[in-house]
Amino acid sequence: MTSSVVGALALAAFSVTASPALADPQQPEPLSVFPSDSLTVADPGQVTGRRVALPLEGCGQPLSCGLTQQLNQLDGFDLDPRIAIRFSGPVDDPAQVAARITVQAEDAEWRTGVDRVVWDPETDTLYAHPAEQLAPATTYRLRVRGGPADRSIQDTFTTLSATDGLLDLRQQIDSGQAFKATDITPGLQVEGVFPARGTSVSLVQDTSTTGADTTATVPVPQAATGGTLVFGSFEAPSWLRPDVTIEQTPTRDVGPAPVEAVRLPFVAVLPEGTAPAGGWPTAVFGHGFTRTAADVFLAAIVNAQSGIATIATDVVGHGFGPDSAWQVTPLGGATTTIPAYGRGVDQNGDGTVDSTEGSSATGAAAAQSSRDALRQTAADVMTLVRSVGGADVDGDGTADLSGQDVTYFGQSFGGIYGTMVTGADPTIARSVLDVAGGPITEITRLGGFRPLLTEALRAAGLLNSDDPTRNLFQEQMPLRGEGPVTVTVPGAVAIQDYLARTTWLSRPGSPETFSPLIAPERAVFQVAFGDQTVPNPTSYTVIDAGDLWSRTSLYRNDRTPQAATNPHGFLLNPVQFPLGALPGQAQVAAFLGRGEVVDPDQGGAVWEVPISDPDLLLALNFDQPALRP
Repeated sequence: MTSSVVGALALAAFSVTASPALADPQQPEPLSVFPSDSLTVADPGQVTGRRVALPLEGCGQPLSCGLTQQLNQLDGFDLDPRIAIRFSGPVDDPAQVAARITVQAEDAEWRTGVDRVVWDPETDTLYAHPAEQLAPATTYRLRVRGGPADRSIQDTFTTLSATDGLLDLRQQIDSGQAFKATDITPGLQVEGVFPARGTSVSLVQDTSTTGADTTATVPVPQAATGGTLVFGSFEAPSWLRPDVTIEQTPTRDVGPAPVEAVRLPFVAVLPEGTAPAGGWPTAVFGHGFTRTAADVFLAAIVNAQSGIATIATDVVGHGFGPDSAWQVTPLGGATTTIPAYGRGVDQNGDGTVDSTEGSSATGAAAAQSSRDALRQTAADVMTLVRSVGGADVDGDGTADLSGQDVTYFGQSFGGIYGTMVTGADPTIARSVLDVAGGPITEITRLGGFRPLLTEALRAAGLLNSDDPTRNLFQEQMPLRGEGPVTVTVPGAVAIQDYLARTTWLSRPGSPETFSPLIAPERAVFQVAFGDQTVPNPTSYTVIDAGDLWSRTSLYRNDRTPQAATNPHGFLLNPVQFPLGALPGQAQVAAFLGRGEVVDPDQGGAVWEVPISDPDLLLALNFDQPALRP
């Protein structure tokens, strides 16, 4: 038996146990349940008054033990906990047993059942997750009925205050405390202004510590349509430590102090013509994983035509190394080199800086993955929002960018941290979140980033397959809405346990944690049917957690000539996705500019506004060989 399974059963042993006298091999009864507040200790410094105290004995190899140690810093259990119920013997019908499990808020009438059921015959344990996401910092009663007397056993558990960390950072920004601690005066430093028409742009990517950089030409649609391109930087408080983590402090306090001020890049696209009084309405754009702020040129096509200025910065760990630079050549003019302030670092010491190197935690904290990079990026967006107002980019003494009712839109990773910042920061008037999903662990497991999970499981010693089409592991985990799965593959339960724990650890930096904080009138979600990068079930998780289905538009790429192509990047690719990109950007501009939700194809078959049936997103809607039975 693996150490992970032993650990899971050890946790269950701390829970309420039914009387052995009622055991009957023909009608097995529940013996113990997890999660349980018996696995916490009192801690008045926490919002919940508790702190997790999982046993470290038998936790396995160092990475797994380190994961447990980090979980023991949290003030409660996951918002989507992996429920474990040990029975006195085998059960004939896991679905029937699962129907007898309820999760009810201790101080309210709200209750839910379970889904994503897994039966492990080796240990007579049933695993499941609540059918609906739980609220943070809330105590729940987990009840299970079963056995010959239909006896019920129950226990309570408390969820972690998952939103607290990012909300603390926002409050430090709002109060000015973060700026004072880092000696920052919010504002933009303009370092280059160019007429868009006829201008070409390249990004010199600092990809090597030896100086062997690469240069990439940046598409600039505005070179044909006009407007103004602005390059520069701004200072922002950073809470990140060198291992890409933010200090975990007791949740009842004001959060950790920022550790330094960092200079971040910005790129802005202004509409053609003279700015209105007070400056152009301004939207912040959030780019995707592996991408850079250069994507703002593609993202701003319709915004610029609609009188909206668009500004972007880089995500933590993106933009390549710190010596990256813009090379801007106006029509008939000389090339100007401008610092691009890349945020990537050579984490592994191989002499190169990859497109995302520096965006995930390292060392003993590696299991946190991108949790704190996402929280820091969300805080950077908050700082940028508070820095644009009154910016005079052309030096004529009048404002070119307005700081009133700043809006946001993000694509992919930008939709993910955009959901976080929209939920945490009411200063942002409206947001469009394109192809966002969560949690990150599920995005990685289900889609094109699955090889990254292979490496994480390899480091944890949990690979259990020789099949390369499965990426060397088989986890046997059902999707939401699917029937129960009976484990038949050795090592699958250990992988499930590892994924559940890393998801729990990462929940404070995950979009579904923050979508319940978004008022429906403040957001529009755009989802691509059959998205192979951020798979549809992960979008379902984020949208359903906030009950934002009325604000969800579905791009039906399966009804277009591009049906065989992964539609994930449709919004920024008008050549490949003519029915998705500019129509989708028109919806973005209408909502950011006027608060109006428009149907991009005006009642046609390609866009559903709103989505006709949320259950369309329960399935992957593409073939994933790694998940075949």
